[in-house]
Formats: sequence, structure tokens, C-alpha cells
Amino acid sequence: MNYQIKASSTSNQDAIIHIKQSDIDFGTTTKTAEILPNPAELFLGSFAACMLKNVERFSGMMKFTYTKAALEVQATRLENPPRMNNIMYNLIIYSNEKEINTTLLKKNIEKFGTIYNTVKLSCSISGTISTIEQV
Repeated sequence: MNYQIKASSTSNQDAIIHIKQSDIDFGTTTKTAEILPNPAELFLGSFAACMLKNVERFSGMMKFTYTKAALEVQATRLENPPRMNNIMYNLIIYSNEKEINTTLLKKNIEKFGTIYNTVKLSCSISGTISTIEQV
């Protein structure tokens, strides 16, 4: 598989990533630092998207249903050289099923997640997966 995106920016303005039929604005200036995602946040967003895509994928393979998956991701930025380090996540699966094998789900995400595996080559990743039963 090969992937392709396009991005563009204008001097003293913010930028846009063009992916298929979607445009994602992101900040490159100080005037939108509190409004638009920055590159580090987009990086964590890609990590989160990979995990959530795999929740969907493995729900079918592991034969569980869920109504919602919520994910929080945090990371530490180191200064010299500038890089992300120590990514931590907390994934919550909302389901009406009593017992989802979260250990197996975590193992599958860690083994088969493209972005997850790319990131783990350069920094540590730790996290939890839990369920909340919906009645």
C-alpha cells in the first residue's frame, strides 16, 4: 500500500492538509496557536485515528459490538533534539456486552496498527483499554 497527501500554506497564514476529499486546517502562526491544531497535535491525532480504526476492525474479528470508543492521548515533547516521547493513552470502549477481551484487543492494536508500530520505533507507548457497560 502507498499513501499520498498534499499540503499547502501561504506566508504569514496557516496551512491546509488535503487528503482525498477532506481539508484539515492546521496552525503555523502564533495568531492561531490556541485555535487550530499544531503539527504535534496532528501527529497524536494520526496515532489516535490508527487506534480507533483498529477498534472498528477488530470489533468484527473479535465479535463484539460497541456504541462508542473514546480515546485520550498525551505525550511529552523533549527539547534536544526536539521529539515526542512517552506517549500515553486511555481508550474506553462503550458497549452493552459484559466481557470484551480488552487484553486481546490491546495486543491486536499493538501488533497490527500501522501508525502505532511506526511510532513505537521512536518512542515509548503505554496505555490502557477499559470498557464501560451501557444498559
